Amino acid sequence: MMHTPRLCLLSTAIAACLPSLSPAGEGGFIEDTTASLTARNYYFSRDFSDIVGPNQQSKAEEWAQGFILNFKSGYTEGPLGFGVDAIGLLGIKLDSGRGRVNSGLLPVQDDGEAADEYSRLGVTGKVRLSKTELKVGDLQPNLPVLAFSDIRLLPPSYQGVNLTSSEIAGLTLQAGHLNSTSLRNEAGDDQMIAMLGHLPQRGAVSDAFNYAGGDYAFNAARSTASAWYGQLEDIYNQRFLGLKHSQPLGAWTLGANLGYYDAQEDGDRLLGDIDNQAFFSLLSAKHGGHTVYLGYQAMYGDNAFPRVFANIAPLGNEVPTYEFASADERSWQVRYDYDFSALGVPGLIAGVRYIQGDNVDAQATNRGGPQYEGKDFERDLDIGYTVQSGALKGLGVRVRNVTARSNYRSDIDENRLIFNYSWNLL
Repeated sequence: MMHTPRLCLLSTAIAACLPSLSPAGEGGFIEDTTASLTARNYYFSRDFSDIVGPNQQSKAEEWAQGFILNFKSGYTEGPLGFGVDAIGLLGIKLDSGRGRVNSGLLPVQDDGEAADEYSRLGVTGKVRLSKTELKVGDLQPNLPVLAFSDIRLLPPSYQGVNLTSSEIAGLTLQAGHLNSTSLRNEAGDDQMIAMLGHLPQRGAVSDAFNYAGGDYAFNAARSTASAWYGQLEDIYNQRFLGLKHSQPLGAWTLGANLGYYDAQEDGDRLLGDIDNQAFFSLLSAKHGGHTVYLGYQAMYGDNAFPRVFANIAPLGNEVPTYEFASADERSWQVRYDYDFSALGVPGLIAGVRYIQGDNVDAQATNRGGPQYEGKDFERDLDIGYTVQSGALKGLGVRVRNVTARSNYRSDIDENRLIFNYSWNLL
């Protein structure tokens, strides 16, 4: 309760951004407005079991409370509609300490301690004509070349412009330009940092990410073909081709997700030459509450997979702990999920996943050092439950346990406990 005034300030700031409308001019702007508040309680513990010594951090362990206030207006009446979206974020430290920071939940101060709290407000103006929409301001794109990765306390965002058009049935086109990012555990915005595989390249920053592409759904929307281009200016550019398909077959549903990336250096080549091609395939079979996945992923070229820090990518074998996207890596995945609603327990789900990679060019991945074949594996266990009725209806609980081992990067033992609850305000 002690932080309610700060949340009220965020709500007031959002309200101040709304246009002044008379009752006669409300139209869909007010009628289609939605607002929600999500409370997220997040415990994160990651042990780097093979790191020892007084000058190396061997553990990241923090506990924090987050609040996410989402506001989305409708559009004003007329052929050209105007609207505004806003997001208010507040993160509060519950437990941390020197030597346990850098979990991705909280900012780290100059004194090496986590900040007690942090907050930010993002506002987006939007214009719609027919089935084409232009947004300017705070954005959360979710693209094959820049995936949205809400995997910590608060979601990240970008600042820029995005154009989306769905004038042709089944075809969605997008293009945009981003000039800064607000990281998942930072209050402000800054330039974008490149990553190669699992390593941030902090000496290579850019104030421009450009993208364009589209998705075409066909075959009664059971199939989707995608083509995308992304450019982190002066660092790398990347192309993507993808195909997704879902096929009912009696009591079964079969699925396939295939993708191919090709990346190279761009402009001033702030990271030097970049050469990466990535292929992934993820096949699935669902029957009742059971779903089984089988995945294969391969990296080609001289470098690891490039991306914008600290995003995950929609690679088939990438998970939030290991990426299996190192130079020349080949990896296999087997995964099993079960939805307990098939047994009369709706809201309860569980899954286990195992991924194994080898053939890693460790010298190229780490950009130096001895040359040898890198190997890694990861086992994930996830259990989630959403309360279905009663006073706590909608409360979600998720537990995640990870064991990850490698001969060229840090071993990891990880646990996460996450509580989510949302209120619809409008």
